[in-house]
Amino acid sequence: MPPSTLRPLTTGPPSGPEAPFPLKLSGKVVKGFGRGSSELGIPTANIPIAGLTVDGHADLESGVYYGFAGLNVTPEGELTSPTAPQPGSSASSSQDFTSTPAPPKIYTYPTVLSIGYNPFYKNTVRSVEVHIMHAFARDFYGAHMNLLILGFVRPEYDYVSKEALIADIREDVEVARRSLAREGYSVWRGDGYLLQGEEEGGDVGS
Repeated sequence: MPPSTLRPLTTGPPSGPEAPFPLKLSGKVVKGFGRGSSELGIPTANIPIAGLTVDGHADLESGVYYGFAGLNVTPEGELTSPTAPQPGSSASSSQDFTSTPAPPKIYTYPTVLSIGYNPFYKNTVRSVEVHIMHAFARDFYGAHMNLLILGFVRPEYDYVSKEALIADIREDVEVARRSLAREGYSVWRGDGYLLQGEEEGGDVGS
């Protein structure tokens, strides 16, 4: 059960993330349990965990975290595609037009994510459910996501009702939003790891 005390406005030191953060996780967006939008009104983009590790941390506490996500998805929800090199560009030559296309453009978004079993729904498989703090017009299953996890919001709790769960998730979003707005965290939105394409990024859980 969640504690009855008031929630903090932000979490994590103001100067920026401290060990074990930042943590890195990447993978393709897959279809999850289908509850985020339909039941909770908080859509999630789900990626699988390799075993039970996150960036090599098998003992990472289940709970709610915040950070940034890099996605080959535009703010309108369209997947970006590799860009063919243009004649005369540095990526091609006048003799060879079969050069490797430039990687898809990557966009970065603030996120709040749940890592764990979600005891309210009694999941038996540990999962990563990522709520991207942006309103997309459509789903983008199959997109590649790089996650940079910067801080911890709270442990995983069970709830007496779905309404109590929704209220806490909405508060999680606001805590994450305020936490990421601080200079020590906002600078990470431009981190090179987030901007890597699928072939450059690490494996899931690496």
